[in-house]
Amino acid sequence: MAPTTSARGPDEHSRMPAGSGSVQHFDSETRRKAEELISVYPEKRSALLPLCHLAQSVDGWLCPDAMREIAELVGVLPAEVLGTASFYDLLHTEKVGHHVVSVCTNIACLLRGGEELLAHAESTLGISPGSTDAEHAFTLEEAECLAACDRAPCAQVNGRFFGPLDPGTFDALIDDLRKGALDDVVPPHGVISRVARDVGLEASSANEREGAGSSDIGSGSGGRG
Repeated sequence: MAPTTSARGPDEHSRMPAGSGSVQHFDSETRRKAEELISVYPEKRSALLPLCHLAQSVDGWLCPDAMREIAELVGVLPAEVLGTASFYDLLHTEKVGHHVVSVCTNIACLLRGGEELLAHAESTLGISPGSTDAEHAFTLEEAECLAACDRAPCAQVNGRFFGPLDPGTFDALIDDLRKGALDDVVPPHGVISRVARDVGLEASSANEREGAGSSDIGSGSGGRG
């Protein structure tokens, strides 16, 4: 089995930079997108999660310098960015492979061979769940539930669903990923959506709120979208 690295663990947390001073991790284009994201929210800190996704879409993971720059942009401590990011499975605070393969072993998939599929995935990729191969091409995860029970047993690759799968179709999927045959379907890890958000909550002015009657509140025609 090839050397592996853990997809998640405490080591990266201990290396989180704690120093003061400005951080410039984002390039000019990423910084522009970050500032555009912040502008659609009434409070800067509301953009914390979208900024984490933006950083991960560029780097493939949330590196310490990216978290520090996000903290500066939204006015919080780096530890708060780390604490928020580490709560979500879709955000990785350690390096992962170009393709993150998540195999579901919850009840519907379990009954249809999910555990056997995971064992086959370990054999095919040469890594155990929670690990990344030496080439950083694949990270393997065991998923609690992917909410695709109609496709059991199923898997996700970078957030895109595949299933039902058996050993043969799983190996074909991995071969296609290695060859780049699915690049139009499966973006690099970290890209959650290919559609950029350009609008947020539209807060009414104080005068508009004072002039709004009770009929406006329930009509669906208020000033918040």
